[in-house]
Amino acid sequence: MKEEALKTPRLDHREPLVFDTHELGRRPGSMRKVSRSVPAPKDLGIEVIGVPEGTAVQLELRLESVMEGVLVTGTVRAPLSGECVRCLEPFERKLDADFQEMYSYPDADTRTARKDEAGDDAEEEDVLFLEDDLFDLEPALRDAVVLALPLQPVCQEDCPGLCSDCGERLADDPDHHHEVADIRWAALHEFKKSGADQGADENQEK
Repeated sequence: MKEEALKTPRLDHREPLVFDTHELGRRPGSMRKVSRSVPAPKDLGIEVIGVPEGTAVQLELRLESVMEGVLVTGTVRAPLSGECVRCLEPFERKLDADFQEMYSYPDADTRTARKDEAGDDAEEEDVLFLEDDLFDLEPALRDAVVLALPLQPVCQEDCPGLCSDCGERLADDPDHHHEVADIRWAALHEFKKSGADQGADENQEK
């Protein structure tokens, strides 16, 4: 019972991002194309921009049988929702990204450690395996989306951002500005102001 509890749960073919490769067989060179629209999983993106959860993600895949397993080449198309890092306004965009991932057969000999120039064993590469002819595309999809996203998204390339004095969005008022007094005359302005205040006090006393 304990051993069964420790086993990784099997993939469910009913999950939208789980694909079946049974029809390919193990004959290298066999290929099939798959088109599927799936709801976007949660947190598909980065903090400031990503694919809204539940929106339609269009996948175009080519599954190709090779000696080691199944090579998946695909394109993902999805709507993006983000926040401009300059003016903080929300905006929407379209994502179009390509990706490729290998899913190895469970009995494939892929566990060969790499060696660096000094001859020391490096960490074993992460290998994705087929499970009962099924593979889960979600990890590869997440990698493809995140790599295609801009790290500093903007609503438009020439977005002027926000006014540093009042925080107003400058794109809404191109002529927006604040009067800035010349610091060389600051002492004189202060002197005039103090003189005006003193005169007002004297008038009140009379």
